[in-house]
Amino acid sequence: QVQVAESGGGLVQEGGSLRLSCTVSGLTFRDHAMAWFRQAPGKEREGVAAITWNAADTYYADSVKGRFTISRNNTANTHYLQMNSLKPDDTAIYYCAAGMYAFLKADLYNYWGQGTQVTVST
Repeated sequence: QVQVAESGGGLVQEGGSLRLSCTVSGLTFRDHAMAWFRQAPGKEREGVAAITWNAADTYYADSVKGRFTISRNNTANTHYLQMNSLKPDDTAIYYCAAGMYAFLKADLYNYWGQGTQVTVST
């Protein structure tokens, strides 16, 4: 059984930083692309960042380029989203996902976590 678990969300002031972590079990982690999506109240789920199985390539939504960094540790079956210079518009539930291709399209990912809340205050 595949389990995907996010951690690291919370409340932060505008301009601050948070690091999200996602640990995956029940599949061969190093064979999968990993990604972060987010969903704000009243909005559709959007792709934030994705990383290929070997970390050779990363992809970002335009809204987070230069502020967020995705990375992974295949030994620890964990990947991360470092979020800097946070803005109130970044407030959302952040979801970790595992799939075969590192594109920012939700339907390409088979396994999802329950989400972690990130709230950025002014």
